[in-house]
Order: sequence, then C-alpha cells, then structure tokens
Amino acid sequence: MEWRFSRLSGEAVGSICMEPDPRVIVRVECSSCHRGEEVPLAFFIGDRRIEVAEILDRWPGRDHRYFKVRGNDGGLFILRHDAPSGEWEITLFEQR
Repeated sequence: MEWRFSRLSGEAVGSICMEPDPRVIVRVECSSCHRGEEVPLAFFIGDRRIEVAEILDRWPGRDHRYFKVRGNDGGLFILRHDAPSGEWEITLFEQR
C-alpha cells in the first residue's frame, strides 16, 4: 500500500493530509445501524487494524458518505465511503 503524505498549509502541527494512491482501497469492517446504513467498526492501514473507538460525526456528500472517527490509537480520521462501489478511503488523518 502506498500513501502520499502532505501537510496542509495553515494546519496545526500533527495534521497530515493522507492522499491514498487511487488504486488503493482501504479495508473497513462495518456494521449496519438502525437505519440500515453501514457504519465503520474498524479499518486497516496496511496490516494494522484500527478499531473505531468513537464516531464523532457523519454527513452525506454529493457522491459519498463521510465519517469522522477517533481510532483506538488516538488518531482522528475522516473515512469516505462510496456506497455504490463499496469502496472506502481515508481522506484525513490527525495524530494526537
């Protein structure tokens, strides 16, 4: 798995924008919530499994659904889900 890391201008130290190679699909373990939509329980970065300790926010986008989550490693992640294809991406990572 290859990742390109870039710091966003004006972002606080520790904030990193992770831009996944477009060919890379993040594996996400999901559960269905009471509304029938999938919510992330855990995800993998390479072989490392990160459990979702807390879903901080969720919102629909034009073509995707977004989840702002805190991992069991203390990291803050924004996961983007393309429901029609079933693909997930990490669009933001911030380590505490």
